Amino acid sequence: MEPISTALAGIALFKSAVDGIKGAISTANDVGEIAGYLDNLFEGEKQVQQRRNQKSGIGSVGDQFGIKTVAQEIIDAKLAQEQMQEIASMVDMRFGHGTWRSIVDERAKRIREAKEAEAAARKAALQKQKEFEESLKQALMIGGSIIVALALFIFLFVTIAQATVLTLSIL
Repeated sequence: MEPISTALAGIALFKSAVDGIKGAISTANDVGEIAGYLDNLFEGEKQVQQRRNQKSGIGSVGDQFGIKTVAQEIIDAKLAQEQMQEIASMVDMRFGHGTWRSIVDERAKRIREAKEAEAAARKAALQKQKEFEESLKQALMIGGSIIVALALFIFLFVTIAQATVLTLSIL
């Protein structure tokens, strides 16, 4: 997806999530009933922020730094921020003070844990790769040593055979 269409998709996703939450919040019995909308809300907000924070993109310099583009990105981010505050207040009023903070904190914790798990997996894969390389080096060294030993052994047999033939021919 192109950066501009990504930003448009992000703000559209965000707006549809806000509308869905506003429509469902009054009848929701628990946060789980609006969880899908919350996921879309966070994803849309993430896309809007990524677009705003993006330093370079596809298109001309005029497109990237033009007043219209810059203004639209800033306005979209501000609107998203305002609507997030509104949703936070609605969730807290419906499910009790601190619910929104708990949701945001838990989400941040899960994102952090996922990143840590990914980093640990990368580290384990790197360690496994190093171990494989070390094992391969050892196997090559052992194989090389065996080949050198066999070559010396064959050379020794050839030398002894030639000496024996030479000795027999003198007698």
